[in-house]
Amino acid sequence: MHLIDINCDLGEGVLNERELFPYISSCNIACGGHFGNSTSMRDTALLAKEYKVRIGAHPSYPDPENFGRKSMSISPRDLQNTLTEQIQSLLKVLMELGLDLHHIKAHGALYNDIVKDPTIAEIYLNTLKEYKKELILFLPANSSVLKKARKIGFNCWSEGFGDRRYNSKSLLVSRNFPKATISNPKMVTRQILEMVAQGKITTIEGQQIKIAAETICIHGDGPNAFQILVYLSTELANHNIYIKK
Repeated sequence: MHLIDINCDLGEGVLNERELFPYISSCNIACGGHFGNSTSMRDTALLAKEYKVRIGAHPSYPDPENFGRKSMSISPRDLQNTLTEQIQSLLKVLMELGLDLHHIKAHGALYNDIVKDPTIAEIYLNTLKEYKKELILFLPANSSVLKKARKIGFNCWSEGFGDRRYNSKSLLVSRNFPKATISNPKMVTRQILEMVAQGKITTIEGQQIKIAAETICIHGDGPNAFQILVYLSTELANHNIYIKK
């Protein structure tokens, strides 16, 4: 039997967000950089409490206009300040609700940039070092930032994506390219089964690469997110794979 963590990026203005919660075990709550305010954070956190789902902070570049999906030219100090402000804003909401923060996962372009740019990765990890002893970092599987974070003492969960394509360098294919996302529930399930059961993934070039994922993301704002999660809940169980609550 395999136990896996399924996470969703939430608190991003998706209608009927509640319907996703029965099928996930972790959520990453937008905390003001690309989307979100105290009200949306509170609403999503209360749903997480109701469905016993682990809560994570989902900070990003301070760019709501582009939903945090474009790299920004930003000074190290400003990046550090905005990350701290975003995480603290969620922590304040959780404290008022008597809830704990479980993990931190970067959003969008920031998530990609900490993989590609060692300078951005260093700023990110330095900013989060105060949380090293108490929180988990969700970081991309096979990435240099994951290796570095573990080396300096962070508790990390390596992350794979069920609804995104990979290239042969273990990087997510840019959303600007066709077929970068996967919306068919059967195809998402096939990718996750390959990841979990075989420790491999088939890239967009048709190659197989090794991947070890401790948490798997399904994007909450995807057009078929609910259908994918419902299908997964049944099909994974048929393969003796279950969500770890």
